[in-house]
Amino acid sequence: MKFNQILIMATLIVGLSSCSVFKKNTNKEHTTTETMQLKGNKWQLIEVDGKTVPAQVNGRVPFLQFEDDRYAANAGCNTLGGAVNITGKNKIKFEQGISTMMACPEFEIEQALSKNIIAVDTYTIEGEVLSLKKGGTTLAKFTLIKAEKGEQALAGTWELDYVSGPRIAFEGLYPNKKPTITFDLTAKKVSGNSSCNNYNGTFKTENNHISFGPLASTKMACEGSGESVYFSTLEKITSFDVNGNTLTLIMGDIAMMRFQKK
Repeated sequence: MKFNQILIMATLIVGLSSCSVFKKNTNKEHTTTETMQLKGNKWQLIEVDGKTVPAQVNGRVPFLQFEDDRYAANAGCNTLGGAVNITGKNKIKFEQGISTMMACPEFEIEQALSKNIIAVDTYTIEGEVLSLKKGGTTLAKFTLIKAEKGEQALAGTWELDYVSGPRIAFEGLYPNKKPTITFDLTAKKVSGNSSCNNYNGTFKTENNHISFGPLASTKMACEGSGESVYFSTLEKITSFDVNGNTLTLIMGDIAMMRFQKK
């Protein structure tokens, strides 16, 4: 009799343990799927501080996207970036990161997004709408951007309109001619003009990571430091982002170069 009681208790313990393990695994799978949905897409800002955001701000589409444990956001002017921690039960925490320092006509939306994104502690995804919240209050809303992915988005010719680093103003670096870059996806080659000399070379991509091979150029004598800034910055690039007609080349989480489609 005593042996039968022990056997029954052991069976119950094993059964309860199995239920517990099954429940934990189910939660983990759900969290992973939701995180992949969040990270695997690019999101357009449509509302911040309860106010509707235009489709374009300063001529650009405002967006948010993730790469590994980092994020990048742009509200029409400067690119914001930093670390992000995403955990179970829709918990998310954005860290204050580095921002470019461009001056633009419209700053209000950027300031609102920069302030609110740091306060966010949870998120929800309903259909194609991502909501970032603090407690039960929605601080910002985004809609899914259905855009080209990978290197296909690079195709064509692009003209530089921003470069990070030099103390000289962009117009001072390139007073007469802006640098260009053209991607040949079939041959995996780039070509263009540095604002002075023509150049060509190779590139490699994997997802949105990119690196440029050695670049060969003509040997005309050039005034100023614009050409050297252009080539030296290209060497540092590790990833890219295409948002509509804007190509951003990035080093780590810092937007280093910005081009517009020609």
